[in-house]
Amino acid sequence: MPSAAADRLLSAFPVSAGAFIVTLYGDVAAPRGGRLWMGEIVETCGALGFSSTRLRTAVSRLSDAGRIAGERVGRRSLYRLTPRGEAEFARATALIYAPAEPPPLKGWLLVPLPQGPGREALANRLTRARFGLARPHLALLPDRGGPAPDVAPLFRATTADDLTALAAEAWPLADLAARMTRFIDGFAPLDPAACTPEEALGLRLLLVHVWRDIALSDPLLPLGLLPGDWPGPEARRLFARLYRALSPAAEAEAARRFTDAGGAPLAPSAAGLAARIGALGPA
Repeated sequence: MPSAAADRLLSAFPVSAGAFIVTLYGDVAAPRGGRLWMGEIVETCGALGFSSTRLRTAVSRLSDAGRIAGERVGRRSLYRLTPRGEAEFARATALIYAPAEPPPLKGWLLVPLPQGPGREALANRLTRARFGLARPHLALLPDRGGPAPDVAPLFRATTADDLTALAAEAWPLADLAARMTRFIDGFAPLDPAACTPEEALGLRLLLVHVWRDIALSDPLLPLGLLPGDWPGPEARRLFARLYRALSPAAEAEAARRFTDAGGAPLAPSAAGLAARIGALGPA
């Protein structure tokens, strides 16, 4: 059964089995080679109240979607990330485990949207990449030096113009601010020092799961283009603080729970884990 803290968070932030398994792979499996036994998935997610049937159905759907691939090893089922899944997690990791202060603004990425066929599909793809739709035929995103989507035509531009009004209409900022505030209200009461290792792992997964949805939606606009009470920096600092505080006990539990084919603890890349923690910025 979930701990009292996890139960409270699950009530405030409903979670689907499939989406939570994606979080498990991103936060725990990817740093350990991207593979998990089915029993490990059931044990870890089951501790938060998910039934074995729901989890097995969700794993099957993720496999059908090409995000993970399964194989039989003796009597056990092993699921590992596909190249597509690895690329997806690499892109998401750069946004989820990012410092509270984003890199300096270099300019803007601009993509003109065509009229007619293809416009809706391109607009949906750009929206998933955090672009805003500023006009019926223009998508834009702050350029902070990260990889740009593989679309053409794409332009890089710098401007000294006041884009406040444009930004306000391009992204659902009020909705994003409300989600950030809910995140702060839900997770600020957590006391990592009071957690057992099992609780710490479950709570860290919930923390990443809820934060992931926000981080992958936040366009990281310059603060000058945002409302004065923008909760983004506070939410990012809270995520970083809790992730650091929960990680020692969570990693100890992960070392106990996740094993290789011979039953030895499945250790993460020490450099990779240190880089992930370091990317959150100074403590």
